[in-house]
Amino acid sequence: MRTEIRESRGRRLVLIAVCCAAAAMPLTFTGPAVALPSISRSLGADPIALNWVTNAFMLTFGSSLMAAGALADSFGRKRVFLGGLAAFLLFSVGLAFARNILWFDILRALQGIGAAAAFSGGMASLAQEFDESERLRAFSLVGASFGVGLAFGPIASGLMVEAFGWPAIFGLVVVLAGLSLALGAVFLRETRDPDAAGLDWKGAASFTAALASLTSGILQGPDSGWSHPLVIAMLAAAALFFLAFWRIERSVARPMLDLTLFRYPRFVGVQLLAAAPAYGFVVLLILLPVRFIGIEGMSAVEGGRMMIAMSAPLLILPIVAGLLTRWFAPAVICGVGLLLSAAGLFWLSLFPAGSEPAALLAPLLLIGLGISLPWGLMDGLAVSVVPKERAGMATGIFSTTRVAGEGIALAIVTAILSALTAWNLGPEAGANAAPMAQRIVTGNLAAATRLAPETSHAALLQAYGDAFSVLLLVLTGITVATAAVVFFFIGRGDKAFGDAEIEAGALPFDAIACGETGTGRSNL
Repeated sequence: MRTEIRESRGRRLVLIAVCCAAAAMPLTFTGPAVALPSISRSLGADPIALNWVTNAFMLTFGSSLMAAGALADSFGRKRVFLGGLAAFLLFSVGLAFARNILWFDILRALQGIGAAAAFSGGMASLAQEFDESERLRAFSLVGASFGVGLAFGPIASGLMVEAFGWPAIFGLVVVLAGLSLALGAVFLRETRDPDAAGLDWKGAASFTAALASLTSGILQGPDSGWSHPLVIAMLAAAALFFLAFWRIERSVARPMLDLTLFRYPRFVGVQLLAAAPAYGFVVLLILLPVRFIGIEGMSAVEGGRMMIAMSAPLLILPIVAGLLTRWFAPAVICGVGLLLSAAGLFWLSLFPAGSEPAALLAPLLLIGLGISLPWGLMDGLAVSVVPKERAGMATGIFSTTRVAGEGIALAIVTAILSALTAWNLGPEAGANAAPMAQRIVTGNLAAATRLAPETSHAALLQAYGDAFSVLLLVLTGITVATAAVVFFFIGRGDKAFGDAEIEAGALPFDAIACGETGTGRSNL
């Protein structure tokens, strides 16, 4: 009995360790978003360098997750988790002391690599600690912890920026990472996949190069023009690297990404679900603080307080979504959630820049309510698609789809907003329209005004506000379309599968979601 109590206490402390790491992750991109105007004034940078403040982290985080998952399965989940956390903590401290934008962006990229290792190792470890009856609740708590970081990250960052300056935004990150590191070192047990064949280095390198080229090309496009040779070369390189990655993964014995899983509609559906929040929620975590603080002139605290309305539902609803699967199919819960988020995006588009802040709270809340429903189911679905021994790979595939999708989405959406703003500036701005738009989108109205002093502040605000409203309509359409596709794929029924597929980890999601595994209804 005492042994069981000790094991149960140990599992709870492991869960706390992973939850602390999960809460620290969103702080690393909501914090710099709130502090971006201050970082810009302090370090000085052109718009592309400022865009990399967020994109450098998301690029390396997203491109490293599959490799980190494979390393965790091969060399030990605890080892990768603790090593990633130590690197994440070290580079977070370094960011607070960065004194130029180049080093800041480099450290952000290194921070993303550490975060990827910590996240993949932690989630894979968690899958080994809990059996199937408890795993859903454990992952739901991790999702809720991530929600805590999202909900309170902006306001906490705003308070620290106003009280101590922008370097202080990394203080809470360091505290959470340190607590997670201490608990994990003591209570986490080492596990690995005995059949793992090591890291697919060629696949990891080609995938990272593809994402880096694509993101760089998209970010450079608005500034240089989409027909510029450099932009074309970057996008062409991205296509070639993705093709190389596909061919490598088809040829290696133990690929980083098992392409055969894409034969199953439910696996495809969950990958689409992973990318869905990017356009309906995540990009707003970056764009809205810039709008509130850099464009509309709110303080960092006021801007952070506004973001709570959108992020607070993630504190509770991911857990509620897990409970709702007792009565509703995951496809229904996810589809309804995305449609609610789309309704909030459309509602928000009706309010131009400079609107009364209180009027924005209801649409922001609706966006958060909608996205919280699929958020609570995604990680559990992802881990269930493969055998327990390859949980690192499953976490890596799903998380890569989600985070890489978010990084690409942010680059695309920023480019669209910049292009729309430049269009709205009209002939008054002349040849300066594109560089002015780039500066406006990063919240630097003063720099935009210096490029065309004859353009009034009201005209700049109008151009940006109209562009933002059109962008929200585009995001609404994307979210509605994604809801329909996700509902179709996750709700499909592939009834034919056998024991060999189950043993191989290729069990279609129909069995997982509909309970057709021979043991009654699944927890999912």
